[in-house]
Amino acid sequence: MASATGIKVAIIGAGTMGHALALVFALGGHEVRLTDSSMATLDKAGGLMETALETLVVAGEAPREADADWLHHAVTRLPVLAEALEDADLVLEAIIEQPDAKRALFEEVDRLAPAQAIIASNTSYLDPFPLIPARRQGRALIMHWYTPPYLVDLVDIVGGPECDPAVVSFAVDLCRAMGKRPVVMRKFVPGYIANRVQSAIALEVQKLLDEGVATASEIDTAIIEGISLRLPILGVLAKADFTGLAFTQTSLANRMYAPPPVRGQCDAVDALVAEGRTGVMAGAGFYDWPGATADVLEDRDRRLLALKRALRQIGTLAGEGRDQ
Repeated sequence: MASATGIKVAIIGAGTMGHALALVFALGGHEVRLTDSSMATLDKAGGLMETALETLVVAGEAPREADADWLHHAVTRLPVLAEALEDADLVLEAIIEQPDAKRALFEEVDRLAPAQAIIASNTSYLDPFPLIPARRQGRALIMHWYTPPYLVDLVDIVGGPECDPAVVSFAVDLCRAMGKRPVVMRKFVPGYIANRVQSAIALEVQKLLDEGVATASEIDTAIIEGISLRLPILGVLAKADFTGLAFTQTSLANRMYAPPPVRGQCDAVDALVAEGRTGVMAGAGFYDWPGATADVLEDRDRRLLALKRALRQIGTLAGEGRDQ
């Protein structure tokens, strides 16, 4: 097994997650090759990485010497997959969540990557293991990150059904060495933990929107002011301890409504997409996001960094090793 420091990492897919993951691994001291089938996406990735890196440097989260020239040498952008995979220790795919596309890519990776390379997927909801060739199963796992991964430290790690436990341990050590917080799951479930909880919240929010209970801004205000203040310190289950589990038990018994069913669509979302308001990348979604996309992302990153610094000082009551 290779050392968890100074490895060669090939990242496939230079979009929203891929370019940001390239920055994470570069800052972690690894040799990074970033590839994408679209040259336009690769070109755009360079500017997005530079903007994010500058934000990190200004905030003291990256060394001063980590400038654009350093980034150019730390991350090599390659349009040819075979060149990106040459001598790779870790291959991390971050492409579209479509089974046929992932299966075709894994077949190419199987053909081109070194025999001892670890094959990792950043998939969110799609089980990648049936799509990976049999001879790669012993070194195949999920390393799922959250956007932006250079600020959000959580990494979901799931070994495949035949994955060598040493590969999982290596992935954990690799993430911890970069200052990340890996969570090893016993089996794959779509969405892992954080995304499944977020999905449950999203279902309720979509129901409230479609029933006209409140506006998008009013719903976000309720979540930020009523839920979010306590979550970073207490999580969900530690908060239940502070509320009192007897109260939780009574609340469950007295529940007066059923959670929203999975409908497969949201009227409010459908209407916005039909108008071309697809989110930050389009300049508008539920909210208007004027200005350059890079500027909007930089503003988000500055705010998240300020919150991270505050949380480091405050600490958490839902710490590791406290659960029963």
